[in-house]
Amino acid sequence: MTKGGIKAGSESSGSKSSEDLRRLLRSNLEGTPVGVYSVCSAHPLVLRAAFRQALEDESLLLIESTSNQVNQFGGYTGMTAESFAQFVGDIALEVGFPFDRLVLGGDHLGPHSWRGESAESAMAKACDLVSSYVTAGFRKIHLDTSMKCADDPGGPSTDLSEETKTERAARLCLVAEETWRALPAGSPPPVYVIGTEVPTPGGERADSAAPDVTRVEDAEKSLALCRTAFNDRGLADAWDRVIGLVVQPGVEFGDGVIFPYSGEKTRCLSRFIRGWGNCVFEAHSTDYQAPEALREMVKDHFAILKVGPWLTFALREAIFALGLIEEEWLGGRAGVNLSRLPLVLDQTMLEEPADWKGYYRGDEKYLRYARKFSYSDRCRYYWGKPAVEAAFRLLLQNLAAEPLPLPLLSQFLPLEYQAVRNGEIESEPVQLIERRVRSVLQIYSAACGVGRV
Repeated sequence: MTKGGIKAGSESSGSKSSEDLRRLLRSNLEGTPVGVYSVCSAHPLVLRAAFRQALEDESLLLIESTSNQVNQFGGYTGMTAESFAQFVGDIALEVGFPFDRLVLGGDHLGPHSWRGESAESAMAKACDLVSSYVTAGFRKIHLDTSMKCADDPGGPSTDLSEETKTERAARLCLVAEETWRALPAGSPPPVYVIGTEVPTPGGERADSAAPDVTRVEDAEKSLALCRTAFNDRGLADAWDRVIGLVVQPGVEFGDGVIFPYSGEKTRCLSRFIRGWGNCVFEAHSTDYQAPEALREMVKDHFAILKVGPWLTFALREAIFALGLIEEEWLGGRAGVNLSRLPLVLDQTMLEEPADWKGYYRGDEKYLRYARKFSYSDRCRYYWGKPAVEAAFRLLLQNLAAEPLPLPLLSQFLPLEYQAVRNGEIESEPVQLIERRVRSVLQIYSAACGVGRV
């Protein structure tokens, strides 16, 4: 980051935070039930809430972007790694969060966004992607080469060989290491997350049955092959900085279902990982798990908990509630133009269906419900659309005209109402939204051993 952000070679560029992260994960393997949650969102209100929560907890904050969200061509957010780092850094400055407690991570870095191209073309772009992330100051790098490219052998139902996956991961790691070594002296080295049982970036359908837990023999094979591939490319030092392995702990969610964590099913995995140096498990799709389940996951060495859709789901809950308050309080008043934000959001999703249509199944009535309320929260891709942004600004403008009535807060935002009554926040729309998002973050904070709910 530059203006207001993190410069790659500076003291605040992540050397302390990266080492603190490694120390934290080593403590987990030694039996201390501590971990770190990873905020996977680019929404500014979600990020502000995350910074404020970590500031209160005096903890590290890990923020990650995915390869389809942020890449050298802009991704779906329109941001490169450099501009995303700048964006996050500016919010950190605004909130007063110390840079030496911030870790930026790149999630699913690999050929996924270009999998419709030949393997060589997709991997060349993936190499550029990884290099851009390391150059921009991202220090937690998830190498994801699990997807097939257009000319890979076998049909759509066949998987890439483990050997191909690990060779490609080692190739990306080599690029990351070369990029890091070309940075100014003192730039902290990257740490890596690997693994072949990786959920699809952005989520996947899971409505009928819980996914199978990764078998110990498959986890062991992934680690062994990857270690060999790294060593064969002269990456033994980088291998020592592999901090996480992505496996499937049997947790997932669909439109209206949550598959809960079971420690009984992962007992063998938990015992196994303690024998692999500094490597813990990274768990994806942990959204909507019960607080006690998340605590148990951390205890069982799933010490990196990814969370994304639950945060924007909470954001959407608060915004929709404010929309209902707007209608009840201001509807019918002369000169008031209501935002009708939920309607604008749905109309925009209908006009631009690419980010939800392949994920929801059912008749029109069901699709109308799922677009708004599904746990998958595909509407998170639409908050930055011009019409939706304009409606949100109008909602805030309308509700800023006068204090919100406490009875309506009690009706539509009862938890936030209590916080207002207790003097913890003001009855102000943005504070109410951030409070709802923080209610989710507090669950993760407590599970990771740094906060209480």
